[in-house]
Amino acid sequence: MATWNDCKNHIRETNPVISSDIDEVEALSKIVGAMIEQRHKLGLSQRELADLCGIPHSSVARIESGKSSPNISTLLKIYSQLELSIAVYPKSTLSELQNEISKLKTNIKNGKQPVYDNLDSLFEALEK
Repeated sequence: MATWNDCKNHIRETNPVISSDIDEVEALSKIVGAMIEQRHKLGLSQRELADLCGIPHSSVARIESGKSSPNISTLLKIYSQLELSIAVYPKSTLSELQNEISKLKTNIKNGKQPVYDNLDSLFEALEK
């Protein structure tokens, strides 16, 4: 049986329009997922978060349920109250970071000590 990643890869290879939609949904899912996780960590209800942000409770509920996408202003209000930040990086930088993290994980899994050269390149990628 194919995994979800296998299906996504197949779709990406055969349909670039849907591939773009998948990327967008996954990115939004990460943003909203971080919001929900942090709200829970802080012990806030949706209503309490909405009150802190000065937005209707229904807005938080719709965003968390995926029924609506937040505009940037609303997202910034929510993230600020949740003590989260949004970082924007070029895709190439993110790819470099993911590659370096993957290499570090592999080395650690194989019982190798993390090599400082790898960490240096990771920090270099972060500074770009």
